[in-house]
Amino acid sequence: MDTSRLSSKDRVRRALSHQPVDRLPTQINYTDSVGAALSAALEVPIEALPARLGNHLLRLDLDTVPRFSPDGGIKYDWWGAGFDVHEEGYFPTDPPLGANPDLDQFPWPDPTAPDLLATAAKKAAAQGGTQFVVPNFGFALFERAYTLRGFDTFLMDMILQPAYAEALLERITEIQLVLIRRYLDLGVDGGYFGDDYGAQKSMIFSPRLWRKFMKPRLARMFAPFREAGLPVMMHSDGQIAPILPDLVDIGLTVLNPAQPEVIDHGWLRATFGSNLAYYGGISTQTVLPAGSPEEVENAVAACVRGLAPDGT
Repeated sequence: MDTSRLSSKDRVRRALSHQPVDRLPTQINYTDSVGAALSAALEVPIEALPARLGNHLLRLDLDTVPRFSPDGGIKYDWWGAGFDVHEEGYFPTDPPLGANPDLDQFPWPDPTAPDLLATAAKKAAAQGGTQFVVPNFGFALFERAYTLRGFDTFLMDMILQPAYAEALLERITEIQLVLIRRYLDLGVDGGYFGDDYGAQKSMIFSPRLWRKFMKPRLARMFAPFREAGLPVMMHSDGQIAPILPDLVDIGLTVLNPAQPEVIDHGWLRATFGSNLAYYGGISTQTVLPAGSPEEVENAVAACVRGLAPDGT
């Protein structure tokens, strides 16, 4: 097959199934401040930045209107979780179920609201089948639970109040499943989930707890995509090697970011072969922020050798 004129969508599809491509698909995501800096440096409007950077994925989000605390220091998302606006990343600071844990009294968001995917539908239609379109299920399960309950509190819930932890995760899962079905109706090309379980040297909580609380619910979230014959991408930072076979077992097909500092690429290739594809693999802790152009090139080459099924 002539791969010299592949669309972004075709390039991603072929790469994920380990078929030849003209070049590796790329994706650069950025925070608001970095996006503004890139926009200025490249002299393109911020809305044109993804195309200018050559991004291959079109990640679709919900149409939501955030609310803010009276002093403007906390931004509340669709779920009601509060985040510190003074931080560039995602730092939950006001968990709504922390003070009142009653799940029946909590004002759960409505995943059936008619206009929730209006912008997503327009974006999906406007790209004309050229990009690989995925719904953005960041904070998919564990992270969603602790943004609602509090990080330390939810970790303790899994030990001290397992029935409560199960009930909270179940509420989250049911809402996510409604949204998943709606996104599939838009004609997305795969699923994209984000849920961090790992720290730099080990998991945040034990594999046993992950298998009890997270695995069966993630399996239910992955299932609609796999039943439709679509790939499942998942972002999960840190050292999650102990549960990667479980994730593949329930339908994971693409791992992000495959951090070289914490997961050995040779082990990944030897263990999963062509059963897993990788989105990432180059260090965003050292090489990309501080490396020279030559060091970045060397890291890319090493990543290809380490992760490609045939090493090329």
